[in-house]
Amino acid sequence: MTEFTNIDKYPFTIRPLSDEDGGGFLIEYPDLPGCHSDGDTPEQAIVNGRDALRSYLLSCRKHGDPIPKPRSPASSSGQFRVRMPKSLHARLVAQAEREGVSLNMLVVAAAAQTLGQHGTSAPRKKSRSRRAA
Repeated sequence: MTEFTNIDKYPFTIRPLSDEDGGGFLIEYPDLPGCHSDGDTPEQAIVNGRDALRSYLLSCRKHGDPIPKPRSPASSSGQFRVRMPKSLHARLVAQAEREGVSLNMLVVAAAAQTLGQHGTSAPRKKSRSRRAA
């Protein structure tokens, strides 16, 4: 059962769910495709996510599938530099001040929200205009 000794080493992401999606928080394990859960609070999402993670690993073992190794935290530094127009920088600084957060936190939250929206949204259907008869 060596895969269960590494259970806390699997990275995860947590993001809020919209009211349309039932509210609460979604937890996902990027190293384990399809392994996710949710909860009313981030803490509950983590508890439920660990149960989902254990079930995922047990299923891999039961079916003889390879068990993915947790990604090393060293594979990403967590940092990057970005150049942007001065006007955009000024708008971001102003927004961060209005929200009472650092510029870094504002940009991280915006990136996380954007990834969450792109990762879960279904393609939109094109609206058809009806011709008058």
